Amino acid sequence: MRRPLLLATLALVLPGLTGATDVVDGIAAQVGSEIVLVSDVTQYTDPVEKQIREAGASDDDVQRMKGEVLERLIERKLIDQVVKKAELEATEAEIDQTIAAIAKENQISIERLQQTVEESGMPMAVYREKIRGEIQHAKVMNGMVRSRVHVEEDEIRKLYNQRFANAPEGGDEYHLRHILLPFVGTKTDQKASVCDKAKQALARIQGGESFESVASRISAVNPERGGDVGWVHERSLKDWMIPIVKSLGAGQSSSVVESAYGCNLIQVVEKRGFQKRTYEQVRDQLREEIFRERMDVEYQRWMDKLRAQAYIERKGSFATAQRSPSMPPVSGGPSGAAPVTK
Repeated sequence: MRRPLLLATLALVLPGLTGATDVVDGIAAQVGSEIVLVSDVTQYTDPVEKQIREAGASDDDVQRMKGEVLERLIERKLIDQVVKKAELEATEAEIDQTIAAIAKENQISIERLQQTVEESGMPMAVYREKIRGEIQHAKVMNGMVRSRVHVEEDEIRKLYNQRFANAPEGGDEYHLRHILLPFVGTKTDQKASVCDKAKQALARIQGGESFESVASRISAVNPERGGDVGWVHERSLKDWMIPIVKSLGAGQSSSVVESAYGCNLIQVVEKRGFQKRTYEQVRDQLREEIFRERMDVEYQRWMDKLRAQAYIERKGSFATAQRSPSMPPVSGGPSGAAPVTK
């Protein structure tokens, strides 16, 4: 599926960034001899803080979000230092090749890509530097982490047997997105408040905002994937979901539905008849799944070593920030982006 033009052309840069900030408002952290400014953090967090507060986020939630962004920026500094030590700098030719690939993916000329980037507020020189950083980080990931991860054929076969050996024959399956706003208490008024927020989310969707966009901001179910839960066989649906899902056509969304856990919105992205997958059909997908899980583990081990060897001091309101143990590898900005090379 073709990505939206702006996302595709900026996929390798830090989202929302229009160049270095002019406001120096304090030091958030020191990483060796380098620093991360508070403004480096807030340029990512400011655009989303209002949105998550509207979704019910507390001051602690906001501070936790800022702390996680800071940790990603710290990791980026550490990777930058590895790039310098290992002399893995990207060449101008590599940058040109990457830009050409982005233009080709979007079926536009390089000149049109440059125009799009600059219209977004980012000078082309800054865009090239962001791509340079992504290429260099990908080199580090490939050399320091990816090379340590291996997946054997019998491991893929084992996962296939676990997942597909008892798969049903026939029936339908649905590609679903799910917005869940969980109940935070048992009182009737608290539940009503949660469902009111779900109704507001539905109004935004009916007003033209995509289900995926709304889910990414408020859903407790896979917000990083826009609420996407993938393909689900009808026999695996929760009882309360069955009549809702079966009543919806492709691309349609449900009204607000209250369940035991919270208030829900369901979208059926696609529907198809179920056919049991053969090993050959899903082998590559399963291998990639195992590989990604191990990459995350290996990356964390490697990053923990870098952290242990580096002087890191968080300052001011970030002094007590705690790093989330489940943070994925850094590539791109705080929200992450796919590596340049595979």
